[in-house]
Amino acid sequence: MAAVKKGRNASATSKPWRSLALILIAIVALTGGMFASGHTTPRLGIDLAGGTSITLAAVPEAGQESAINKTNMDTAVSIMERRVNGLGVSEAEVQTQGTRNIIVNIPKGTNSKQAREQVGTTAKLYFRPVIATELAGGGAAPTPSATGDGSAQDSDKDKATDKATEKATDGSSPSASATTQGRAVTDALKADETPAASPSGAAEDEAAPSPSATGGTSGDADSKLQAQYAALDCTKESVRAKAGDGSKSTDSTVACGQNSQGQWQKYILGPAAVDGTDVDEASAVLNTQSGAGWVVTMDFTDKGAKKFADITGQLAQNQSPQNQFAIVLDNEVVSDPYVSQALTGGNAEISGNFTQQSAQELANMLSYGALPLTFREDSVNTVTAALGGEQLKAGLIAGAIGLALVVIYLLVYYRGLSFIAILSLLVSAALTYVIMSLLGPAIGFALNLPAVCGAIVAIGITADSFIVFFERVRDEIREGRTLRPSVERAWPRARRTILVSDFVSFLAAAVLFVVTVGKVQGFAFTLGLTTVLDVVVVFLFTKPLLTLMARRKFFASGHKWSGLDPKALGAKPPLRRTRRPSAPAQTKEA
Repeated sequence: MAAVKKGRNASATSKPWRSLALILIAIVALTGGMFASGHTTPRLGIDLAGGTSITLAAVPEAGQESAINKTNMDTAVSIMERRVNGLGVSEAEVQTQGTRNIIVNIPKGTNSKQAREQVGTTAKLYFRPVIATELAGGGAAPTPSATGDGSAQDSDKDKATDKATEKATDGSSPSASATTQGRAVTDALKADETPAASPSGAAEDEAAPSPSATGGTSGDADSKLQAQYAALDCTKESVRAKAGDGSKSTDSTVACGQNSQGQWQKYILGPAAVDGTDVDEASAVLNTQSGAGWVVTMDFTDKGAKKFADITGQLAQNQSPQNQFAIVLDNEVVSDPYVSQALTGGNAEISGNFTQQSAQELANMLSYGALPLTFREDSVNTVTAALGGEQLKAGLIAGAIGLALVVIYLLVYYRGLSFIAILSLLVSAALTYVIMSLLGPAIGFALNLPAVCGAIVAIGITADSFIVFFERVRDEIREGRTLRPSVERAWPRARRTILVSDFVSFLAAAVLFVVTVGKVQGFAFTLGLTTVLDVVVVFLFTKPLLTLMARRKFFASGHKWSGLDPKALGAKPPLRRTRRPSAPAQTKEA
């Protein structure tokens, strides 16, 4: 009989318990993690669990009707998708409807209010100088500070940061106390200069005429702005929603904002100095070196760096309250840091009383706030999961029927071997379920209908791997070998085939995941995940288990119900070693 190849491989295959113990430990650990996290079921997508559907309609600005085109709508969809992902929401759908509408579907289980605030906040992002500000109920409020890494300011940065932070946390804001009422507001408006149009330092040039903050002549326009500011009550939501309506980026305007204590403030803001498109990247960072806690860092484009250096240079030279700028999104002030030096390094840091969540929210707004179009929120609807539940039920029934057919086929064709295949399917299903449950809170994965289809397709992929291995073993038995050496000889060839097959499936899933969007990605992700798990189960469970079963008399003797009966397989006579005939003796002739 042909001997099994000895050596390193033989030593590894002689200890299948190690592989079985490893995968069982992995299952126990993952299951324990699932129960410890409190997420014992996979997170469901909007089609299965329901959620929130937001309809946004594009609103053209005066004389810019042509701006609503396919290119700008596609750009808006892309930015909104990044906004939603910035909230940690997965399986959300962002897609156009017609030529003017965008539909945003957010699954249940996410903070829909927060999502509406950020996704539904669709106006352009601007940096505007602060002319006047006060609490909606009077008084002052803490304000964050802005510092930067200008090449000439490195030695003074810590001092400037301390000064700005002290001003930020001081109970009385100079800008509020100096410009709260009447004539003080008028003086601030007349003294303000259009930042975007003036070079740094122009505010000190008394010979140059100073245009008004409204971009036109002072007088009626200033009086109207003062009246709007005096009448502005930011504690009322209906008033906040209309604050600044109709103002252009080149005009001064009034706006509302909420400080870190949750108090509403009102502002008079100058013309926009920096556009949101000038921000290249923004991030929430925990600053442990200076003890500032959570801060927001900003990197500007080359053009934006110059604009930001100009505006911060002007603000730093002016007296309070004009050393403060506001970050305005959708006519609402989301941050209003002070500056005490020109920030010329192309980057800046906003510090204050940030939490991780508030810092991340501001970073998301800065990164994804600039849309090519202005949108209004047309409707917000709650999506029920009634239809999805029926579809899920139909899908699960189809999956159960498919699984039952696979099991029947295995029982009829492979008999005893089907025991190993069914156990392997159960292990694969358990791993898939536990990992999907853990991926929900970890990366925001949500199980939708296409993902369920991907899991059903995986049943066939996993069954293919078993069949390849079993048929290789049967081929070896047909050659006249017994079961134990047949298993070890069949494994290398079956392993190569299984790896190639699973690689092709995984590659297809990866390509599908990259080139598609929305729900189809759920199918691709599940298909890729189950393909990887198929390799793990075959290598660490199916092969070791068959090695152990080959030592049992029921399988080793080729019982007719084992699925490995040599007679039923048409096996050749057993291979036997034969002694090599000796060479004939050679005699010398006399």
